[in-house]
Amino acid sequence: MAEKTELITEELLEQLLTSATPEAYLLSECATVDRTLPDYLYELLDAHGLKRADVVRASGINATVVYDVFQGKSRPGRDHAIMLAFGLGCDLRECQRLLRLAGVSELWCKVRRDAVLIWCVENGRTREQADDELYRLGEKTLLGTGPLR
Repeated sequence: MAEKTELITEELLEQLLTSATPEAYLLSECATVDRTLPDYLYELLDAHGLKRADVVRASGINATVVYDVFQGKSRPGRDHAIMLAFGLGCDLRECQRLLRLAGVSELWCKVRRDAVLIWCVENGRTREQADDELYRLGEKTLLGTGPLR
């Protein structure tokens, strides 16, 4: 069975803007997605061939916090969501989607710290390597140990 490709937001926006009515857009198959953060996290686990324990180790987040987020018992803050994305080995699109589903702002290249994080995600860096880059450039690290400008 072929897997259906999910349209990116820009493509969906184009469909919405060219629809005759809101209903015409809402009735299309891929217009809206009712996906929860835990569902997406498990989807990423499967897609990347990981276990939650792998995510705990790679993200640097306390195991209880990671498990609670995966179970939907709590929502991560922005830095924890970014750390989860690193722990899951997300590409930039997956990272941005994870941040949206977590209810926090996406990475924005006009913000200095976010630009560093985008570069790290896009270049396959680990969370530790991202923290090293943030620290080197005088930005707050994800674990909160870096300098504040």
